[in-house]
Amino acid sequence: MHPVLRLYEDVLSSAPTFEFRLPGLPRFIFVTQGGAVIDGKTVNAGEAWQGESAVTVEPGPAGVSIWRWELAPGERGSTVAAAPGMITHEKLTAYLETLPKGELLMRGDSVAFPPGGCAFTHVHQGPGIRCLTEGGIRVDTHHRSNSYGPGGAWYEAGPDPVFAQAAEDTPSRFIRVLILPRALLGKSSIHYVNEEDRAKPKSQTYKIYADAPISFEAKK
Repeated sequence: MHPVLRLYEDVLSSAPTFEFRLPGLPRFIFVTQGGAVIDGKTVNAGEAWQGESAVTVEPGPAGVSIWRWELAPGERGSTVAAAPGMITHEKLTAYLETLPKGELLMRGDSVAFPPGGCAFTHVHQGPGIRCLTEGGIRVDTHHRSNSYGPGGAWYEAGPDPVFAQAAEDTPSRFIRVLILPRALLGKSSIHYVNEEDRAKPKSQTYKIYADAPISFEAKK
């Protein structure tokens, strides 16, 4: 069975006892609202945490909302967390048929577009789940188009060509977690399909939150 990447949304009320503990797994957490103490580190809205050991999430005084990505073996069930004052649900699950072999890294970043920006037809060297924080985006792949608004999540396998068109009237941005070959540490994973697009100015900008080797290794 293929490994699985899951994206959850967790909302915790503010109270000293309203915390939850997560088992050890390669994991990326992005705080969308409020703040929390994660593994002893204060993480506020717009900030992120990454790790793979068991960890406790404790909400701040105003509570917290997070997006939580986890990589797990395919035979392992969902790790939907539960605690008093907490609402959680699984936003998206993807079985990683295109996971690279060998040593891996987990990259958590954001991709931002100005109004009307686009990402020319491209592929990546590993799979990942994206989730839109603001604006709107249309994603074209496999001769199909899907559009997403804030909170919308989608999966890209990596080797499948994708074209992305951002909303015309407002900036757009999504948070992305990719599972990549470790050899790409600190390097871009994107490859433009059409030769004429490679030299064109690119409208998207990136912010790296985490780019970390993980002990999880795909079976050969």
